[in-house]
Amino acid sequence: MAVSLDRRRELRRNSTDAEASLWLALRAKRFAGFKFRRQHDCGPYFLDFYCPAQRVAIELDGGQHYDSEARAYDEQRTAYLGRRRIRVLRFPTDLVFREREAVLEAIARALGVGAPSP
Repeated sequence: MAVSLDRRRELRRNSTDAEASLWLALRAKRFAGFKFRRQHDCGPYFLDFYCPAQRVAIELDGGQHYDSEARAYDEQRTAYLGRRRIRVLRFPTDLVFREREAVLEAIARALGVGAPSP
């Protein structure tokens, strides 16, 4: 447990700009009253963001996720989470900056709520 906690803390301290930006919208039940966890561990994986009430994981994928080896790893990871009834939403990191409202609308739909207030 201590290794997992230390790793989560490290990931939070070293979050990407896209993660930090999205976290501002999701943290402290700001997003439609849903609680999100950041760098939540699930088995051998860490989820960028996780809403336990709806079993929705949000992953922000940078350029390193687009080579064939990384895609295979992400598919294996998504299958693992799917077996645990966790729905995975994936967004390219640049989309968080270019089309933030579209990202938030997609998250709202996945949570079964209307579009969030600005």
